[in-house]
Amino acid sequence: MARNDEQLPDVSGGRSGSDQRAAPRFTLLIRAAKLVVDGTREFLCIIRDVSTMGVKVRLFTPLPDNCSSIVVELSNGDCYPVEVMWREGEYTGLRFIEAVDLEGLLDESSGAFPKRQIRLRVQQDAMLHSGGQAVSVTFRDISQRGASIACDKWLLMNELVRVEAQGLPTIYAKVRWRNHPHYGLLFEQTFQLDELARIAAPLQRDASVEAPNANKPRG
Repeated sequence: MARNDEQLPDVSGGRSGSDQRAAPRFTLLIRAAKLVVDGTREFLCIIRDVSTMGVKVRLFTPLPDNCSSIVVELSNGDCYPVEVMWREGEYTGLRFIEAVDLEGLLDESSGAFPKRQIRLRVQQDAMLHSGGQAVSVTFRDISQRGASIACDKWLLMNELVRVEAQGLPTIYAKVRWRNHPHYGLLFEQTFQLDELARIAAPLQRDASVEAPNANKPRG
């Protein structure tokens, strides 16, 4: 990762200027992550700048005004507790609450799930069409390329299914794994990151944020 001497947004929370200058600074052009709010609600974001003190993230939907805890979770499963220092439009500055190993944070090949896409936990009922039948299913998580569902009906491996749910476009997907009653679906058409963020925000448990344009069609 290239070194960047440009001053990062202030996430110091009152630390001295000399301390800020001493902190290594890096720039990440784009790296998907999610913010886990109060341990239940999850919001997609893009990490833009990171230092040993904190990160600047771009959000696609606003965070709740009142929350007791926020954790930055990377695609590999690594988690970093943070606190909000400032908000400006779609960007937010977050300060690390605990000391951070910057080398480890920047290494996407480490962690429990190296190079896995960001998955958002959701609770959403849907109708799945399979073999001429329509059955009720529940989304357990969703990513740009696929989802995990709970389904009482036995589904076949590589079976093409159609899923319809409120707040989601019609989804065509193939069954990629199964551990009945849980199944993994691979979408025929992937979501854009910003599209998934706006769709998933209202599906969060106890979500207090309404995401605009959640039903816009995929291009």
